[in-house]
Amino acid sequence: MRDLSHPLRSGMQVYPGDPGVDLSPALELERDGAAVTALRLGSHTGTHVDAPAHTVAGGRTMDRVGLDELFGDALILRVRGLAERSTIGVGDLGELPERVPSIVIVDTGWAAHFGTERALRHPALGVDAARLLVERGMHVLGVDTLSPDPTDAAGTTDFPVHEVVLGGDGLIVENLTGLEGLPGRVRIGVFPLRLAGDGAPARAVAFVD
Repeated sequence: MRDLSHPLRSGMQVYPGDPGVDLSPALELERDGAAVTALRLGSHTGTHVDAPAHTVAGGRTMDRVGLDELFGDALILRVRGLAERSTIGVGDLGELPERVPSIVIVDTGWAAHFGTERALRHPALGVDAARLLVERGMHVLGVDTLSPDPTDAAGTTDFPVHEVVLGGDGLIVENLTGLEGLPGRVRIGVFPLRLAGDGAPARAVAFVD
């Protein structure tokens, strides 16, 4: 079993404009008899799931997403060695089967830059590539970047890949890590908090020997 999640820590990197992360003691063991941590963070902190409500008016919220949607066989597409801010086109996906599993993960290797300024300059999935994956059966898109769309440090309101995936009532998992060395087909489980909102931090796991 392999953990594919970034740990949540105070001051960790978040998507530009999202709330910062602060984990501070609310109760202390020696003083209060129990340790309790107060959390301040956004719903899209660290490794997390985007529910349709993230970009779709009236879309499903996280509490309405079934765990069966986020558990099962996944196809991992290796697209490493790409330039900063490059677009991952249909040709970069390699030879796809006529039907892909409901979970598809795009491994760019960019998880190595999480927490640095370079993380903002990650490759992004092209809209045509996203549409093709959805047409072939993808319901959950996983990426090891801050977003499957380009990330603008100044903020953006343009999320075309989100529109394709979430607009089709699918889900997006962002900021995966630990993908190196996994087989091209692997059983994946993603377990988000059951928040009645637009997304939630999650523990993502690959079930490998």
